[in-house]
Amino acid sequence: MTMTWFLGGLGAIVLGGVGSLLSGRRAHLASAFAAVGTVLGAGAGLVAAFGVLLGGATAHLDAPWAVPGGRLTLTIDPLAAGFLIPLFVLAPLCAVYGAGYLAPAGRTRRLGAHWFFFCGLVALMALVLTAAGGLLFLAAWELMTITSFFLVAFDHQRPGVARAAWLYLAAGHLGGACLLAMFLLAGHWSGGLDFTRFSALAGLDAKPALLLFGLALAGFGAKAGLFPFHVWLPDAHPAAPSHVSALMSGIMVKTGIYGVLRVVTWLPPPPPGWGMSLALLGIVGAVYAIALAIVQDDIKRALAYSTIENVGLIFMGLGFGLWAAAIGEPAIAALGFAGALLHVWNHTLFKGLLFLAAGSLAHGAGTRELDRMGGLLRRLPFSGALLIGGSMAITALPPLNGLVGEWLLYLGLLRAGRAADGLTGLLPLLIAAALAVTGALALVAFTRLAGTALLGQPRSECAANAHEAPWLMLAPMFPLLFGCLLIGAWPQLALRALQPVIAALAPGSLPALAEAGHELGGVAGVAWLLVAVAALTGLVAVVMARRRPLTRDATWGCGYSAPTPRMSYTASGYAELAQRSLMPAWLRPEVRRSGPRGPFPHVARLWQRSLDPVLHRFFEPLAWRLGDRAVRLRWLQQGRLPIYLLYMFVACAVLIVWSLFVSGDWNPL
Repeated sequence: MTMTWFLGGLGAIVLGGVGSLLSGRRAHLASAFAAVGTVLGAGAGLVAAFGVLLGGATAHLDAPWAVPGGRLTLTIDPLAAGFLIPLFVLAPLCAVYGAGYLAPAGRTRRLGAHWFFFCGLVALMALVLTAAGGLLFLAAWELMTITSFFLVAFDHQRPGVARAAWLYLAAGHLGGACLLAMFLLAGHWSGGLDFTRFSALAGLDAKPALLLFGLALAGFGAKAGLFPFHVWLPDAHPAAPSHVSALMSGIMVKTGIYGVLRVVTWLPPPPPGWGMSLALLGIVGAVYAIALAIVQDDIKRALAYSTIENVGLIFMGLGFGLWAAAIGEPAIAALGFAGALLHVWNHTLFKGLLFLAAGSLAHGAGTRELDRMGGLLRRLPFSGALLIGGSMAITALPPLNGLVGEWLLYLGLLRAGRAADGLTGLLPLLIAAALAVTGALALVAFTRLAGTALLGQPRSECAANAHEAPWLMLAPMFPLLFGCLLIGAWPQLALRALQPVIAALAPGSLPALAEAGHELGGVAGVAWLLVAVAALTGLVAVVMARRRPLTRDATWGCGYSAPTPRMSYTASGYAELAQRSLMPAWLRPEVRRSGPRGPFPHVARLWQRSLDPVLHRFFEPLAWRLGDRAVRLRWLQQGRLPIYLLYMFVACAVLIVWSLFVSGDWNPL
């Protein structure tokens, strides 16, 4: 029955996409088909995923497939179910939100193709998470990249959108090439592409296993946004519609995390160096990304860099868990895996909420630039409050869910530092310190984002005329905020649900998980106590303030007799201290100044631009050099049919000789 529920849900999502495509010019009907199909399909998928995760039984489907060397094999085990649940929670909410978000666009353009690709992306992500054969997995992975490319390019007429979409497609194909090589090598060494055969990979020597792990990390890391393969993400997320950005950030990047974990389960037990290298790569990427997030003027670009930061934290936790398991510390490994997997769920909730709330602000104010916003909390009270809730969750403030995942990571790192000796114990403590720096920078980034956008006075006419989002956009955000509160209040429930996944990655970890659950319950209780004290203090302050005469003045008036919005902090000014004190020169934005001149100065200008150093100082120059070399081979394009036939004949002859030589049927001597 579990697989029946899953296939029925998958069919409902696909039918919703097909119905949208056939809706023609009726944009509202296309949106309705997609939303209803995704909601029904996700509901059935949740039944299947929770059935596996809580029931403990693995669901399997094996059917013939008219493709050479392949079978249609699907498996829902605890690892797949742990990633299917956030997919089926966020996808229907994004679909409903998108119906309201795209309503203005539907008056002038067709939406059927967009919703067809949206439903296709949801279905393909579910296939990626359940595919049990290399051929089916690669096909679903490549189609997932293509459908998301069309979603990113929805507003291709806007400047920069087409470039962002092509950059994403190039990064996706390069990652796909690494995965193709990995699966071909794995199939060669195991005797087939079915995942059941990959158990033979557990007997590989160190060098072949390291090669497979490296290819998996590059291929899946490119999709996950892992540093330094993240270069597509800061451009693609702002370019896509907000409901697509939420789906890509909340779920699609997690398919890369799932892929790395799936490959790790096939390979021999990794040595400590693999785990520590992955942990260091993750924490370096987290610090790098959150440092760049605090200098972005585009609200969605800042959220995109925050996604890279959170992906880095997840990989840090997974790498730390692998390291602890390799040195024989299953209890500490359980904390690393538990913190990382719990953060997977948490990030889906609060980052989905933040992208949807940011989309509502941009929808109501007509801009994504923080310096053109201001005063939006008064004009968009619901969207503003939801953005504040998501910001509190992502900065690990109690009583929301961001605290509990990071608490487990801190706990594991500190216990590892205390248990180990010498340099082995110093590294976890250094990672814990870097994690604390990341948290401090995240607090700066999101107080800057929420404060600049929501408080003060409007800094532009479009912000002054901003309007609240329709209820079709607001309604899907409340369940996400409720989920943040639920996991923050009762983290033991989420940890108990993830126990089968953690136990598969770290055998013998159940006692440590039970202890961690009790400690999380205590942390949540203290957090709620602090909230109660803060609420009581605020209530007393309000009562005392009402006894005094009230005066009204401009927000952030600073004592000026005629304050203007130009006198308030800008987003750039708010982050300047952190930027100049903490960030190295190569991470700082490019700044151009035109200061006041003359005895009666009138005009002064400041312009700054933040570029991703990895993209613009490494990948782009490398791509230009490769392109320059490739141009020199254009003489091979003769434009004559006989020449092309000669190429084909020579290639076939070489392949025939090579195959005979490899098989041993031909010996030139």
